[in-house]
Amino acid sequence: MGKTTVEQEINALRNELHRHNHLYYVLNAPEISDLQFDQLMERLILLEKQNPDFYDANSPSQRVGSDINMEFEQVKHTYPMLSLGNTYSEAEITDFYNRVARLINEPFELVCELKFDGTAIGIVYENGVFQRAVTRGDGVVGDDVTRNVKTIKSIPLILSGDYPPTLEMRGEIFMPRAGFDQINQLRIAQGEAPFANPRNAAAGSLKLQNSSLVAKRPLDCYLYYLLAEELPTNFHHQNLLKAKEWGFQASPHHRLCQSLPEVFEYINYWASEREHLPYDIDGIVLKVNSLDQQKRLGFTAKTPRWAISYKFKAEQVSTRLLSIDYQVGRTGAVTPVANLEPVQLAGTVVRRASLHNADIIESLNLHENDLVFVEKGGEIIPKIVGVHFEARNPESAKIEFVQVCPECHTALIRVDGEAAHYCPNSNHCPPQVKGRLEHFISRKAMNIEGIGSETIDLLYQNNLLVTVADFYRLNFDDLVGLERMGEKSASNIIEGIHQSKNITFDRVLFAMGIRYVGETVAKKLASALRNIDAIKTASLEQLLEIDEIGGKIAESILAYFSNGENLQIVESLRSAGIQMALAERENVSIKLSGKTFVISGTFQSFSRDQIKELIESHGGKISSAISSKTDYLVAGDNMGPAKLQKAEKLNINIISEDVLLTIIELDNV
Repeated sequence: MGKTTVEQEINALRNELHRHNHLYYVLNAPEISDLQFDQLMERLILLEKQNPDFYDANSPSQRVGSDINMEFEQVKHTYPMLSLGNTYSEAEITDFYNRVARLINEPFELVCELKFDGTAIGIVYENGVFQRAVTRGDGVVGDDVTRNVKTIKSIPLILSGDYPPTLEMRGEIFMPRAGFDQINQLRIAQGEAPFANPRNAAAGSLKLQNSSLVAKRPLDCYLYYLLAEELPTNFHHQNLLKAKEWGFQASPHHRLCQSLPEVFEYINYWASEREHLPYDIDGIVLKVNSLDQQKRLGFTAKTPRWAISYKFKAEQVSTRLLSIDYQVGRTGAVTPVANLEPVQLAGTVVRRASLHNADIIESLNLHENDLVFVEKGGEIIPKIVGVHFEARNPESAKIEFVQVCPECHTALIRVDGEAAHYCPNSNHCPPQVKGRLEHFISRKAMNIEGIGSETIDLLYQNNLLVTVADFYRLNFDDLVGLERMGEKSASNIIEGIHQSKNITFDRVLFAMGIRYVGETVAKKLASALRNIDAIKTASLEQLLEIDEIGGKIAESILAYFSNGENLQIVESLRSAGIQMALAERENVSIKLSGKTFVISGTFQSFSRDQIKELIESHGGKISSAISSKTDYLVAGDNMGPAKLQKAEKLNINIISEDVLLTIIELDNV
């Protein structure tokens, strides 16, 4: 292989791994299995090792993935939170065991633990009191998710016993299967997309901005590693036992092993027994028990030499691809789903498999009637992970992603930077129209009872519903003559529609179905601009000033209100008596009127939401980003350095929560 070809392959691998890192750690939407990712990474590392002249400090091989979210404060880990090296075979476990034996040259024990499929967390305690919780991030810096983690009941806020004065517990936050099923049933009933798997559900829950919503999610946590200057013992296993005495929840399934056969016995047992656990695990973690031996073994640039992860391979079967359906969702996103010859997989009969988007179809190089490999690694719908190319009929045609909407035949579009294709015919494409109608009546939106998806379809087929405004044109006579519609059902629907006129403006905004405007963003938008007319006429700059509204959301709002049909729907809703403004807030005072505040960090006496409410109750305005229009930065502990630097550069007044209270007490500011 020539140098040019090698360089091209290295660059292609780097780009691909960067993309998959972003999908996995930031978007929580992986497209390939861990095994496939590790194989790509191993190939890159090999090529870089063989060709050191192509070294790049920013190569994916030189860093760990990141789950950092700029909406949270970033905190530096006291102890780096490195990831573990992955193995997939007994031979690699044997190599690890022999390498440890050779390096320390004395007897050693291994602690075998379950590898929970969730989100890594580090929790700091001072004098037995919960202080801070930080995600893994890039291993050096992570997101401060303290308020959210405090809502998880299995994590102690106060310790008891002879704990060290300062300690950090590392662990994994996860969602048990029963809770995952329950929350998905609720999301589907409310017209929301279900989570793909418990890991995504846990990660997504942990990054919610509203901790009261996190408290409603069925999250749990197992703690598995203790860090402190003054540890109770020099052995990891014994420290876990001590941590349980202090109030921590540690897995009851870890085992102290004296030999390699014991390790394999543990791995083989859980390879089959894991199906009976109430939560997902995706492997086994091995750690040298002696902390002194751990120190002697040390670390590589990315991983500890004293620990390793053995990952179970997802169960995989082969079957025949029969056809592909293209489903159109409420937002117009077109999702391909493969129809398969029925096959038994992980205890169920599989007939369909997700293909996600056009890029996945292209990367698989799918042809008609291919023999494909299917996995069900925690996904709701199994996924195709490969093709048996040797079994392919050379006459079979390559599968090309559809160019027009399968429902309304409008040419599809694809926005730069997005994986999905969309049907732009949002107001007339049947599944989009019906999806939007179902969203409008859902519990968290207008909460119109007595109407389900079947009723929506019935009303749509009878030309009684086309837009959400049509709900308020329905009458008893329209309904009572329809198939399977009795007088009582018709009366209940009309009453539910009437009651929905009392729904608050923020929920009306959410119900409208503006792309990217979810429940939280709708509340922020309504709180900031107060009424529909202000939102309709808001500029891009005004929208970007609102907390949690970025460029993509702002542009979507502008696009929605630049559409004439949407404006007609808004006016029809207004005429029907729907709430189009928030009730006027009675301010405690107007002392902060005309002043713009940015809040950053964590605070002693108040939560960030409480500080926002305090400022707004005195007439002040909240912004998420520092600009020349910012009057004050209210700075707490662990605030992001970037905001501090920008505030100093723009000569913004930087104040504490105590100074804020003093300002409010003064006659003027």
